Amino acid sequence: MVTAILIPIICFYFFWLTKKEMKEHDIKWLETELVRHEAVLTGEIRSVTEEKQRFYYHRYIFVQELKIQTDTKLIKAKKITPMRKSTNVEAFNVGDMIRIYGCWENNHFHFNEYEIVS
Repeated sequence: MVTAILIPIICFYFFWLTKKEMKEHDIKWLETELVRHEAVLTGEIRSVTEEKQRFYYHRYIFVQELKIQTDTKLIKAKKITPMRKSTNVEAFNVGDMIRIYGCWENNHFHFNEYEIVS
């Protein structure tokens, strides 16, 4: 009798815990594209690396890493976009002058807004 009551309660508890965890990870996944605009960087794109990475189970992010030559040095900049059905990925061309807005995280510049400079 105890088993008939206890097993459904345990199953429901783990179901609730899993749903709660998935909701938290979905919020973190959507927040990957939100970047504080603390700094501005202007330079020429030297190389572009793009890859799709798994964020959490069925959630993916698209990471674009640019190496930008400024007046003084070569800087790595990353643009992280959560992959949705309606996601449009921007194409960056080597040799373009670009101005990016974002913030520093560890040893790379994280950005989400940019403009091509003539």
